[in-house]
Amino acid sequence: MVLPSARGEIKPVHCVASYGGTALSVRTLVLQHIACEPPGVYEDVLLERGATIHRVELDEGEPLPDWREFDSIVAMGGPMSVNDEEKLPWLRAERALIAAAVHAGVPFFGACLGAQLLAASLGAEVVPGSAPEVGLLPVFLTEAAASDPVFADLPRELLTLQWHSETFSLPKGAVLLASSPVYPNQAFRWGPCAYGVQFHLEVSREMADEWARVPSYASALERVLGPGSAMAMVEQLAVHAEELRAQGRRMFKGWFELCASVEP
Repeated sequence: MVLPSARGEIKPVHCVASYGGTALSVRTLVLQHIACEPPGVYEDVLLERGATIHRVELDEGEPLPDWREFDSIVAMGGPMSVNDEEKLPWLRAERALIAAAVHAGVPFFGACLGAQLLAASLGAEVVPGSAPEVGLLPVFLTEAAASDPVFADLPRELLTLQWHSETFSLPKGAVLLASSPVYPNQAFRWGPCAYGVQFHLEVSREMADEWARVPSYASALERVLGPGSAMAMVEQLAVHAEELRAQGRRMFKGWFELCASVEP
C-alpha cells in the first residue's frame, strides 16, 4: 500500500513510462474522500509507470485544482453519499469538475464512490440499494467486456471486495461491463476512456483493517453479516488480497495504457 506522503503534494517520480518507444509523463489528479482509501495497487501502477500524482483530500477541505492541468483523474471511495451535497457542498464542485473533464475527453477512473460520482456527473441517478452489498463477492463480466480494452483480460467471474449500500443508473451512452445479482450496474465505460467500478480490487489487508475501524463502514458490514463480522471479513480478505490486487493491477494497467493512447 502506498499512502499519501503529504496532502495535496505534487509528487515527482524519477522513472518514465514508455510505450511504443514514446516516453510518457502522465499527470494524474487523485480525488480522495477519506485518508484510509488511497488508490492502493492502482497507485502502485501509476508510480511504476512514471506518473506524477496530485492528491486532494476533499473531506479535509483541500481545494480542487484546475482539471486542465492533468492528463488523467482517479477518484476513490468514501463513507459519504453522492447525494450529501447539502451538508458537504464540495461534492457539488467535485461533480462539476468530473463532468467538465470527462466531457473534454480526460481519462477518468472511479472506484466505489468514485464510480457513483462519475455516473452522477453524467446525469445518472445514485440511489439506495435494496440492501448493503458487503464482503468478498463475485461480479460477472458482460459480453461487452470481452472486447473492452480494460476488461478483456479479466476472468468472466471476478472475485471482488464489496462495501457499499448505494447504486447508480447507467448514464446515457454508457456501456455496462460487469454486474452482480443484487446490484446489476457494477462497472461501466462512458466514451473511450471514462470508467467506473463499484467494487474494490485495490485493497490490501492493511487498508481493509483501517476501513473496519471506520464506524459507518463497520456498521454497514455488521448489519448484513452480524456482530464481529468486520474483523472476520478482514481476515478473509487477507487470504484473497493478492488475488484481488493482481486482477486490480491488470485492470488498472489496461486503463493506464489506454490513457497513454489518448490524444492530448
